[in-house]
Amino acid sequence: MPFSKFFQMKKISHWLSSRFFGNISKDMGIDLGTANTLVYVKGKGIVINEPSVVAVNKKTEQILAIGKKAKKMVGKTPGHIVVTRPLVDGVVSDFETTQQMLHYFIERVHRDSFSWVPRPRVLVGIPSGVTEVEKRAVIDAAINAGAREAYLVDEPMAAAIGARLPVTDAGGNMVVDIGGGTSEIAVISLGGVVVSRSLRVAGDEMNEDIIRYCRDEFNLLIGEKTAEEIKIAMGNIYLENEKKSFKTVRGRDLVSGLPKEVKITSDQVSEAISHSLRIIVNNIKVVIEDTPPELLSDIMLKGIILAGGGSLIKGLDKFIADQVGVAVRTIEDPLTAVVRGAGIILEDLDSLKEVLTENQYYDRHPLN
Repeated sequence: MPFSKFFQMKKISHWLSSRFFGNISKDMGIDLGTANTLVYVKGKGIVINEPSVVAVNKKTEQILAIGKKAKKMVGKTPGHIVVTRPLVDGVVSDFETTQQMLHYFIERVHRDSFSWVPRPRVLVGIPSGVTEVEKRAVIDAAINAGAREAYLVDEPMAAAIGARLPVTDAGGNMVVDIGGGTSEIAVISLGGVVVSRSLRVAGDEMNEDIIRYCRDEFNLLIGEKTAEEIKIAMGNIYLENEKKSFKTVRGRDLVSGLPKEVKITSDQVSEAISHSLRIIVNNIKVVIEDTPPELLSDIMLKGIILAGGGSLIKGLDKFIADQVGVAVRTIEDPLTAVVRGAGIILEDLDSLKEVLTENQYYDRHPLN
């Protein structure tokens, strides 16, 4: 058979299978975050918002729980049960577990439908600084989990689209997306990222800052879950006009080894996380310095957009604005910005394909 005819038949086969599976499957946009995974279903909106946590029985290699149920087990399991995050700093660190987690979410989305073999198109948000190998790991995990087609989009681009910024216009838009594992800083224009920086300093690092502070100041050992609760409840970078508050923290005394509780104040939490926040601000300054003057002029008029869970720290917008000299605003519902952007792209994929990364994948054997 001539190669051209074989190639044409393959394209027709792919088109037919795409139409078939497209009718029985639900296309999904996924914010595959270090801390949380959010899923947007085309035509429905956000249907899943779960921690990116998996509990595994090491004796049987069986998945015991995924998401909220697994997170409840953190720090409370026997030796043969391991609770892990399959993504570290926004990239896949455990391929098999990530694949099983994605498969679980795909099956959950299609649970109430008549699709016995769900094969959706999947669009995944990824950090802008990942390597080609890391991109391929995400794509392979999605395909092996049951997707028939997988696409990737940079998280700052998705967040900008989720904020309804005119990313395809000839104008500068600056987005700072502070997630769990990474902070993404990007200047966007004409459907592409002009300047960007991806930092492995974000919400998880702030939790570590609080753990270190409690250890150094109080000789108190606390867990990651407790540190996150402190950050959410008391994280505040500006305290001048705020009434100081305190929170009782319980952990283990590093000297005696016995239970201990201390009271930590809001200004102490601010001191603990200030190191990570200053790293983020310094990198925002670097991106601004590298931005072409015409785009910088647009950003000065529009301001900087904050997204991600880290943007919910009180006073962060004012802190950044004072440091860089540009107005800053936090978008509405910043936690879902990336997945909302992925959903907007899914709803009009043909006209928004230009915003996707170059690394796209189409399943070569969609009927297998």
